[in-house]
Amino acid sequence: MNNSERTRRVAPPEVDRERYPYRMKDLCDLTGLERQVIHFYIQQGLVPPGFKKGRNMAFYAEEHLERIQLVRQLQHERFLPLKAIRAIIEGQDDHFTPEQRVLLSAVKARIGDTLGAATEGRRTIDVAPLLEQHGLKSHELVQLAELGMLTTMVDKGVTRIPEDDAWVLELWGELRRAGFTSELGFEAKDLAPFENAIDQLFQAEKTLLAERLSDLPPDEVAQLVMRALPLIATFMTRSHEVKIRNFFSAMG
Repeated sequence: MNNSERTRRVAPPEVDRERYPYRMKDLCDLTGLERQVIHFYIQQGLVPPGFKKGRNMAFYAEEHLERIQLVRQLQHERFLPLKAIRAIIEGQDDHFTPEQRVLLSAVKARIGDTLGAATEGRRTIDVAPLLEQHGLKSHELVQLAELGMLTTMVDKGVTRIPEDDAWVLELWGELRRAGFTSELGFEAKDLAPFENAIDQLFQAEKTLLAERLSDLPPDEVAQLVMRALPLIATFMTRSHEVKIRNFFSAMG
């Protein structure tokens, strides 16, 4: 193989600039997002990777720009966690019938205010004072966001979270103070099994309620849901305690 053949084989692919008109800087300018944020979206699978020309050079198409804008809207305006955004992008469906969706929408209108389910107009707060107050580090915030337990956004260089997500940082700070320190190897990402269990429970709850209550009036369904919530929470807490007690009792 001569030098010209070797050069042709290792030469980077040509870029169709009509198809891929944007560089990373262009995406940052057009979306108002920092480079690190867009790279994070790509790493999380929310935005597809660009067309690579070299090791550190990539070009992006119009669909990349549209996807970034969609993710930003869902995260910054609708305050959806990354897990929910990924489900929307991947086209995951709850398999509800049209009738069940109508019922769920009607129930939402009746209990949304009570549960704080409205996403428009939610107040956001600077997260830095919260991290300092609870003795937490920025990487712990990132881990909690990656788990989908809270939503972060950057506004004019300031990282903010919805005010009603602050309880997550407070709870993790309490676990730290209870002795679950980084020196012992504990990190925020260790909450993943609990978050996954709650997510699986919620998926089952949605299916069960939609199947069993679809013939009832929305007002009655809303009342049943509100009555059941504290009972289910108590059931989960006590069942967890019983399993722990039985585990140690079985050890003799």
